[in-house]
Amino acid sequence: MQIKKTHIKESFEDRIFNAINILIMMLVLIIIMYPLYFIVIASFSDPVQVNAGKVLILPKGMTWEGYIRMAQNEDLWRGYVNSLIYMTGGTLISLCMTIPAAYALSNKHTHGIRVFTFIFTFTMMFNGGMIPTYLVVKNLGWLNTWWILMINGGFSTYNLIVSRTFMQSIPSEVLEAAEIDGASIVQSFFRVVLPLSKPIIAVMALFYGIARWNDYFTALIYVTKQNLVPLQMVLRRILIQSETAASSISGDPESQAVLARISELMKYCVIIAASLPAMVIYPFVQKHFVKGVMLGALKG
Repeated sequence: MQIKKTHIKESFEDRIFNAINILIMMLVLIIIMYPLYFIVIASFSDPVQVNAGKVLILPKGMTWEGYIRMAQNEDLWRGYVNSLIYMTGGTLISLCMTIPAAYALSNKHTHGIRVFTFIFTFTMMFNGGMIPTYLVVKNLGWLNTWWILMINGGFSTYNLIVSRTFMQSIPSEVLEAAEIDGASIVQSFFRVVLPLSKPIIAVMALFYGIARWNDYFTALIYVTKQNLVPLQMVLRRILIQSETAASSISGDPESQAVLARISELMKYCVIIAASLPAMVIYPFVQKHFVKGVMLGALKG
């Protein structure tokens, strides 16, 4: 017995509507993607032609000089390794604080949920300030250490609320069945909640990981040892040194032109270097991203 598939016939108005939607989405996609595409082709192009506005679609005056100079910079590679350590360790620490706290606030057996929720939410509006925080870090002995770069700012109330709301969407019957089978709250967390919370864990790992990777202000305030600074601080120093060197040479137009050219090349190359890890990681968690955020932010 064959089942005939029925197709809903689109009206002329529906086809016009779909065509307009496609055109708008394509336009939005181009607006979002072109700046990144321009940075990529500019990093391979002659800076003179880039500044002249001749590089629009394809690179011109192909050169690898910017990437070669980056590869020869030892501080850059050290910063890469440091940032990977801070991102990995900081993300794990943040997840270990956020996910259990979200489970505790979503569990109906937790006493004083409203009080704890208010305390967490209060921190979104007020904080101790830069100087008191610096004094606390100093008294803890965390200046010029890896710990400050992995722990400071490692807990986000917003991420806690999103994670808690996601866990509230887990059917209570599942947790009750585990309780009837003799599972404690801790066992239910590890054996039931965590396996069902993979989407929100992936989303939180993405949020925390990107925040750690892009963080330079923490190192700017609390770290003075150059062997501990993350990649973002190294890139900042490279750009400042290149621009300062180009502007400090006077009376030698040829030297100024050479340093200005190197500065422009390095500017686009370091942007690619800083953005590459995020672009590599995102596709692996993208399938969990929509589900985790939608359930965590909108349900309830």
